[in-house]
Amino acid sequence: MTLVSLIGFAGLCLMLALIPGPDTFLVLRISLSNVRSGIAAGLGSGTGTLVWAALVGLGLAAILEQSAEVFRWIKIAGGVYLLYLGVSSFLKARKAAKEGMAADGGQEPLRYSKRAAYGSGLLSTLLNPKVGLFYLAVVPQFIPHNGNTLGMAMILGVTLCIIGTLYLTTIAILSYKAMKWLRKPKVNKAIERGSSAVLAVLGVGVAASGATS
Repeated sequence: MTLVSLIGFAGLCLMLALIPGPDTFLVLRISLSNVRSGIAAGLGSGTGTLVWAALVGLGLAAILEQSAEVFRWIKIAGGVYLLYLGVSSFLKARKAAKEGMAADGGQEPLRYSKRAAYGSGLLSTLLNPKVGLFYLAVVPQFIPHNGNTLGMAMILGVTLCIIGTLYLTTIAILSYKAMKWLRKPKVNKAIERGSSAVLAVLGVGVAASGATS
């Protein structure tokens, strides 16, 4: 693989990262409580991309391309998981408000442990078959003829992982800093409900798309 090819792939990964998706909204949602938890969610998402890279390198992810049924059920599972995250986040936020987690008359953002945040980011990416199909569609174009398919796929996977994780880390830091200026109860409540609703809507959309495909 030439340096030019690797730079071209990196540019493609950057464009992909800049398009808001479920992982972006998930990191944004978690970062409202703690920037480290948001970064952990981004690292979990990055780990998920490496798993997909390994699957493509080993040829296992080709099942997604050949079997519409497998793709449909994985897509539905991913949508249901996102819906669960959105609904559970909304219910937890309401419960926290009722139990008086507010400080000085304001509502403190719902907190996530770094382990739970990492797991959420990891599962969100693993249950998104579009990541695997992205590798199947793009990676072969960058693997030299008679080259080490698994090795090249992992190099490209690491590239996507680094770029995606750096982007999500930036999102986590910026959103957390922004929350310092947006701690008013009404604004915080709107963000909590809005981000939870986005996750829920994304989940319904993905699940519905999978069910009808």
